[in-house]
Amino acid sequence: MASRFELKSLSDVPRFLVASLRSWNQVKTVRGAYGASLVAQPFRRVFHTLSAWEDRGALYAYAKSDPHGQVMRAMRPACRRSTFVFWETDSAELPISWDEAMQRLDVKAREDAAEERAA
Repeated sequence: MASRFELKSLSDVPRFLVASLRSWNQVKTVRGAYGASLVAQPFRRVFHTLSAWEDRGALYAYAKSDPHGQVMRAMRPACRRSTFVFWETDSAELPISWDEAMQRLDVKAREDAAEERAA
C-alpha cells in the first residue's frame, strides 16, 4: 500500500509530522505489518507512505486502531488531497521500491482526477 497526503497549509506540517511519527511507532509493533516507510517533503506540504502487510485485514485493523485511527480523524480537515493505492505482490519481491510506489500513486491520482472531472 502506498499513500500520498498533501496538506492545505504549511502551518499544518508540524502537527502532521508529529502525528506521522506516532503512527510510525505503532506500525513497527502491529501484527501483520512487514514494513513501512515515510517520505516527508514538509516545505511542499507532501507526505508519502509505503507499507507491506500480511493482508488487507491486518492493514485495516491497524488503520482503525489508535493512535493511527485518532491521527487520521484529527488530520482529515488539514488534508487538501490524499491518494491511496493497494496491490498484491509475492513476499519474495519485497521490499517494494519507492520508484514503483510513486508510479502507482501517480497513475491513481490521474484516475481520481479524471473521475472527479467526469462527475
